[in-house]
Amino acid sequence: MLLQTPVDYRTALRRLDALAAAGVEGNTVLETEFRTLIAALDIYEGKLGLLPIPNLPTSLAEMIELKRQQMRLKQKELAELLEVPAGRLSQILSGKRRVTLDLAKRLYERLGIPSDFILKNA
Repeated sequence: MLLQTPVDYRTALRRLDALAAAGVEGNTVLETEFRTLIAALDIYEGKLGLLPIPNLPTSLAEMIELKRQQMRLKQKELAELLEVPAGRLSQILSGKRRVTLDLAKRLYERLGIPSDFILKNA
């Protein structure tokens, strides 16, 4: 099976969803179709150059690093934005230093990191 257009892609996704909802286990014909659809979708997405969805950050340091990359900032520029010395930011990112309340406020205000994430992971 070869997907060539966005319409083909959407149709294949709908069929894949239908097969998944119906359950294909134990039915060799449906299992084969399911695997064929997955392979075709994978090839089509590969041609589009889609990147895999990254894992969500599980620590505050990972979240800060993700935001830094999204904003296309160097670590020194991020330190300036957050008004902390570059060395202190480096220690926070490596887990050697904890975040202060003032820095937590700036992470929320300037990077848009959700406050509940900061509280749970600080």
